[in-house]
Amino acid sequence: MSVARKIWKIGWRLAVCALLMSWILHTIFQNEGRLAWQRQGHSWSQLSRTQQWQTAWSHGPRELWHTLTLADSMALLLSVLFMGLTIPLGVVRWRMVLRVHRIDLSLGRAMEISLVAHFFNSFLLGSTGGDLLKAYYAARETHHKKTEAVVTVAVDRLLGLFAMLVFACVMMLPNLALLQAHKRLAALAVFVLLMMIGCGLAIGLSFWGGVSRLWPKSRVRLRKLPRGELLEQCLDACREFGRRRGFILRTLGFSMLLNMISVFQYLAVARGLGLNISPVALFVMVPMIACVSALPITPSGLGVREFFLTLFLVNPHEGRPRASILLAVLLLRLVWTAAELVTAGIVYWLPDQRSEVRGQKSEVRSQRSDDRGRKTGDRVEER
Repeated sequence: MSVARKIWKIGWRLAVCALLMSWILHTIFQNEGRLAWQRQGHSWSQLSRTQQWQTAWSHGPRELWHTLTLADSMALLLSVLFMGLTIPLGVVRWRMVLRVHRIDLSLGRAMEISLVAHFFNSFLLGSTGGDLLKAYYAARETHHKKTEAVVTVAVDRLLGLFAMLVFACVMMLPNLALLQAHKRLAALAVFVLLMMIGCGLAIGLSFWGGVSRLWPKSRVRLRKLPRGELLEQCLDACREFGRRRGFILRTLGFSMLLNMISVFQYLAVARGLGLNISPVALFVMVPMIACVSALPITPSGLGVREFFLTLFLVNPHEGRPRASILLAVLLLRLVWTAAELVTAGIVYWLPDQRSEVRGQKSEVRSQRSDDRGRKTGDRVEER
């Protein structure tokens, strides 16, 4: 890829992110500025468009910060804890994926790799930079299953996205009245349904196949592609997940817990700010917005998530706007990113003289797991 294409690929995402964040801040400040202007006994409608914008940006930040200072600090702290809880639970799910290929990565080492990956996902100008780093370190933990280790990172991300899509679609059922009343939310729901179908097809074809039955020469064509042999190895590694009974259900079930905790994070913020937002509505809005923000539109989804939250939560007809939840979420995200910076920096920069020993131990454990698997298979054949 040429330098110009790399600059364009990063530049347009940054531009979209800047436009979305500018619109979000303007919407929030205009809402707060309007309320402050009306409390002073003035008429907002009598102001020109330019005067409204000036009033919004002069009164909005101050009023919004005043609203945040009245928030319940314990509820905001609880939201940060919910946010942090998703990382160790994500590590547990990744280890479930690793065990399918008998890669025995310790919980501590998996946590170290995941923390560094989360840090780079937050700061790199892309949505997969941390995953690439995670795949690199996972491959270093084994000598004979490097391809399988890399595939586990992609499968973990794919199953996590699919679980969130399923969760969002299930929560549409108790929110049918809300979807009928809110056309924009209904349009987003249709898009999420299409995403779930596409993601489900990708999982089905990767884990169980079916293309070769319709197109017998597909494997031959695959080998002729650049890096065709490597792609075939990745596909064979994916087939192992389909052969493992109960793996999909266990992983999806565990991912549902992760999705619920993500919603609790926003519920805690809303309760801390005293906002009257329906928990049932948040259980469909939060996962749908998270699914769309997972698309590589802006760096780490910044701006996309806040854009849709602004679109669905800010109501200019309410006495107290819900816009303050957006700034609270942004601030909490900043606090958590700073915590990731410190933690991942310690993990990443400290000299790790035990890494080779850990890799050898992991390799020995993987080989023992393979031996146990082969012995079990031999006993079954003898019977």
